[in-house]
Amino acid sequence: MIRRNPQEASARTYDLIIVGGGIYGIALSYVAARSGLTPLMLEQGDFAHATSLQHLRIVHGGFRYLQSMDLPRFFESVGERRWFLTHFGGLVQPLACMMPLYNRGIHRVPILRLALGLNDILSRHRNDGVAPAGHLANGRTVSPDEALAIFPGLIGRDLHGAAIWHDASVDDPQRLYIEWLRHACRLGATALNYCKATDLLRGAGRTEGVLVQDMVDGREYRFQAPLVVNAAGPWCRELAARFDRDREELFRPSLACNVLFQRPALSSHALALTPERPGARTFFLRPWKGRLLAGTIHESWHQPADTPPRPSAAVLRGFLDDLNLAVPGLSLSENDILHIQAGLLPAREHGSARISVREIILNHGAQGGPAGLWSVSGVKFTTARLVAEKTLGQIFPERQKKLRQTRHDDGLAAAVDTSRGRLPAQSAEQTASAPWQAALQGLIAEESVVHLDDLALRRTSLGDDPPALMTLAPRLCTLFPWDAGRTNEELTRLRHSLDVTWSRDEKRQPLEAA
Repeated sequence: MIRRNPQEASARTYDLIIVGGGIYGIALSYVAARSGLTPLMLEQGDFAHATSLQHLRIVHGGFRYLQSMDLPRFFESVGERRWFLTHFGGLVQPLACMMPLYNRGIHRVPILRLALGLNDILSRHRNDGVAPAGHLANGRTVSPDEALAIFPGLIGRDLHGAAIWHDASVDDPQRLYIEWLRHACRLGATALNYCKATDLLRGAGRTEGVLVQDMVDGREYRFQAPLVVNAAGPWCRELAARFDRDREELFRPSLACNVLFQRPALSSHALALTPERPGARTFFLRPWKGRLLAGTIHESWHQPADTPPRPSAAVLRGFLDDLNLAVPGLSLSENDILHIQAGLLPAREHGSARISVREIILNHGAQGGPAGLWSVSGVKFTTARLVAEKTLGQIFPERQKKLRQTRHDDGLAAAVDTSRGRLPAQSAEQTASAPWQAALQGLIAEESVVHLDDLALRRTSLGDDPPALMTLAPRLCTLFPWDAGRTNEELTRLRHSLDVTWSRDEKRQPLEAA
């Protein structure tokens, strides 16, 4: 259970305080609690409300890193993908991927056959400890006819075959985050959402904790710990400046977007397609719950971290043009967009769209800042747990052995409930059923749900269909003890949380309480 009681939590002393409740904050909380520490995690919004939720839902195993022979990243990604498949079976499942080969550059059948073979040899332990349903098959190359059978929409001219390999898919990342956090709390972690760390508490040049404002009722609390880890994602540079001084290397923002279309999935395989034009990037067009999810768009970003991330109109149009060029007859337009998943990632340099390669772990005390203050800025979903292990290994070198034990199962796999919160959009009549309402009320009581969008977007799968969710939203509000004024505030908040493209005859009229 994730209990939200800031007053009670402020009466305790912690081994460390983690500021930031995205995937890196959750991973740090889990690894710390698993190794016997008592962590407190603070999140200014809701858990995993920002970039952590906006990805392509793929747990990459590192096949792409063989192209540059970046073997350290390859082995890290393979190992961490196996960790997710082992501990979150049912939420993380195999995903077949296919790249058509037109004998251009390195994308040739003989070269990819060798690359796939090398991938299988180097990842030969990828299925160790994984349940059979999560096993990843060897890669292979296939004939043009077999490639066209998998996806008939491929450009057939000059097609020499295709490469097929397997990664993993997490269709409901919001449930993975919450199940992971629930287990961290079972192990002794405390997690508080809507609690903003406003200042660092210091004494004799050392960190003593943080001053926090409860964003629900405005009260202030002091939380005590000798160590503070800044894992605030897009806000980590801002937080470093507030607690110590600005460190540009922590986060130079770039925009990453994936687009969900109101179109059927093109294939049972995720398709790696490159438009036929000079300098074109390769995009993934993957099946997601029967629909087409495509990405990733990368664009430079020059706005503050609090600005809602959105791709520019020109970049979005270029993305649609590229997809239509890669799949003749697809004819995607902005009217087909159901949802844009956009978030900020660290770039290699300021003003660039190229994302960073490696995480940054910074000891502020070793560079003239407050002793006991650390910052971590991660890049990849797949390696978040490993980065947490590395970070805590630097902070607590004497605990290296215990930290490495977090690679092994501690009951997490058995504790994960793969059905909890995974609710399809329902009709208004079905939402009135006792079992359905009881399931949602259980989530509200056990998972620190404060707002309607917490429940709809980050505890359940109801956000899979934004228009249907908005229709159901007034009935969902009856699950909370809200009056009409609060209900209308929550409905407005939910609408603003959704990035929905509405048709011209579907007006944005304010919803009224049921």
